[in-house]
Amino acid sequence: MIAIIMGTRPEIIKMSPIIKECERRGIEYFILHTGQHYSYNMDKLFYKQLSLPLPDYTLGIRSRSPMLQSEHTGRMLIRIEKILLKEKPEIVLVEGDTNTVLAGSVCVSKLKTYPINLNILLGHVEAGLRSYDRTMTEEINRVLSDHMSDYLFVPTQKAKENCLKEGIEEKKIYITGNTIVDAVCENMNKVKKSKILDKLNLKKKNYFLVTAHRQENVDDKTKLLGILDGLRKLHEEFSIDIIYPMHPRTKKMIEKFKISVSNSIKLIEPVGFFELLQLEANAKLVLTDSGGLQEESCILRVPCVTLRENTERPETLDTGCNILAGTDPDNILKAARIMLEKKTVWKELFGEGDAGKKIVDIIAK
Repeated sequence: MIAIIMGTRPEIIKMSPIIKECERRGIEYFILHTGQHYSYNMDKLFYKQLSLPLPDYTLGIRSRSPMLQSEHTGRMLIRIEKILLKEKPEIVLVEGDTNTVLAGSVCVSKLKTYPINLNILLGHVEAGLRSYDRTMTEEINRVLSDHMSDYLFVPTQKAKENCLKEGIEEKKIYITGNTIVDAVCENMNKVKKSKILDKLNLKKKNYFLVTAHRQENVDDKTKLLGILDGLRKLHEEFSIDIIYPMHPRTKKMIEKFKISVSNSIKLIEPVGFFELLQLEANAKLVLTDSGGLQEESCILRVPCVTLRENTERPETLDTGCNILAGTDPDNILKAARIMLEKKTVWKELFGEGDAGKKIVDIIAK
């Protein structure tokens, strides 16, 4: 029995190849969805698009405040523990670096100390990523989860080296590639059927795609203004559409800060996975603070500008498909110019699209 714990849309996407591999092999599993993301209805759209069964358990534990990270994680811990005690899985899988990941990891580790030996193992999918910025909640979550895990499924050699440097036993670490490659490759035929470009009246390779939602960016008025001003400058220089599917968190902070967004930026509601991939694949440039979009743009051969001072995916910088710009408007403009002049030819970084199979192979043994 495998317990698959998720709480955000990126986790649903990246766990989908593992779920489908379990289905193909007839391996018993259940899905626990913490409800960490804002809209469970939006999450349900992702389950539908990816042809996944709905979760067996849905907890609906949303964050009440960015300032209450420990409380958010603690509420998850209480509920997850009860379900794991009831179901008694042999292994729990978590993915990435969210509060859901930390709660699942801590819960499994604590269950190992119980008087009754439940012998539950922990597997961390997309382990070994490091930004080396301990001011990021995500960095704390992934480091702690790695050190509690029995299996670390790392996407790259660099991620493995990160774990070894921290004293994690090599026998626990497996280079599998990243399941995002599986998800993108498996769904591209469906993605091509999306009508999002027609709906938004967009021409291929004639717009920039933007996403920015991370707490350290949008909860800081200066940084948020910097990003928006940088986008305005991009439009002034290149005179093409700037499409921004706005995360509820960002929208909330724009309203709180009473920020007026330039008409040159086309704000749209969040979109499904297929629609977002269609927008990414046909963009001239992607500007983002999302780790997932850094990966996806690289897979889709679209140049990327990362609106952060660091990244836990340094391979994208090394291979030239990504550049760090931070949130200074002039730096954003400069980085965009550099990336638009580059040829979109680089080596595959995150595997061949068989990470889900590799992970299930390892678990099955």
